[in-house]
Parts: sequence; structure tokens; C-alpha cells
Amino acid sequence: MSMHWKPEGKAKPVVMGKSRIRRDPVQLEPQTPSARKAVRRTTEQEMWFGVTGVLLMAGAIVAATVGISIATYTKIDAASAAQERRFNQCYNAVGPNCVVDGDTISVGGVRMQIAGLDAPGIQSARCESERSQGIVAALKLADLLNGGRVTISGSFRDRTGREVRTVRVKDRDVASAMIYAGVAHAYLGAPRNWCR
Repeated sequence: MSMHWKPEGKAKPVVMGKSRIRRDPVQLEPQTPSARKAVRRTTEQEMWFGVTGVLLMAGAIVAATVGISIATYTKIDAASAAQERRFNQCYNAVGPNCVVDGDTISVGGVRMQIAGLDAPGIQSARCESERSQGIVAALKLADLLNGGRVTISGSFRDRTGREVRTVRVKDRDVASAMIYAGVAHAYLGAPRNWCR
């Protein structure tokens, strides 16, 4: 059996200090009408807020996924972009732009006659001499067009009624350059006979 401990001698009273617990009543400031009151939502409102949140989050994920996909698949490759702007011969064209003959080009699948220029034909050649001269003119035209930035005017009708466009490379008129190179002549209203 255990015995309880009894302190020896007379117990001294314990003096307690001032309590740290605040006993004075706290005054609350009266609420003004502009103070915001808590809004109690119904269960149905809570459900719709939850659905809206889920839909917004799903939309953000879809938008991020689509954006990343587009950026990944349409990554600009300088070499392929340069190849698309390059002019090849139409019989072996790799990109959307090509040279049909010495005075006709195709840009993005649209065939265009160059204003002020008459060059020998290739497919429409009337003799082997014209065809050979046409190939030389087409090669020269492709070389010119690949020499810098190409600008093409809107289509218009020349004095003979042909639908033509002015083509420039580095602000130099392509028709003038072809004539100066001796592979084409100025268009005077009727196609030239290249078989003489």
C-alpha cells in the first residue's frame, strides 16, 4: 500500500501574480452597412461553381496542349522556309514557286506572265532552237529570282490586253534584267519568232 506524501512543516500560502489572461470584456466595433456580409450559397450554386471551375481548368489544359502542339509541329525551319521561297523549274519543282519559261512564273500555284517581257517558249516551242533558247532563258530567270527578295505587283492589263504583273528582285526590274542579259526581248505586242 502506498502512502501519500505530506510536506513537513506548515504549508506556506502561494501568492499568485497578476493573471496574463485578459478579463476585461472586448468591445466590438459596430458593423457598418458597407461591411461585407458572408454570402450563403445553396448546394445547387456550390455544384455549379464546382462544375464551372472544372470546365475552366479543363479549357486551360486543352489550350496549353494545343498551343504546345502547334508550336512543336509548325516550328519554323530556316532551311525549309528558304526552300519554299526558292524558284525551281516547273518540270522538277520542289516548292510552291517555279519558273514555267523565260517570261512566265508560278507562285503558290498561280501562273503569272511577267510584264514587258517576251522570251522563247519551252513547251510551246515551234522549233528545237526556240526550245533550247527557252531553257536558257528559264534558267536565267530562276537564277535572277533566287538572287534576293522578290516583289510581285498586282495583275494588270498591258497595252495589248495581256494580264501581266511587274516582278522585281531587290528593287531591280526582272524584265529589264532578262533583256539586258540577252535571253529575252521587250514585248512589242506580238510574240517574236525565235526559230529564225
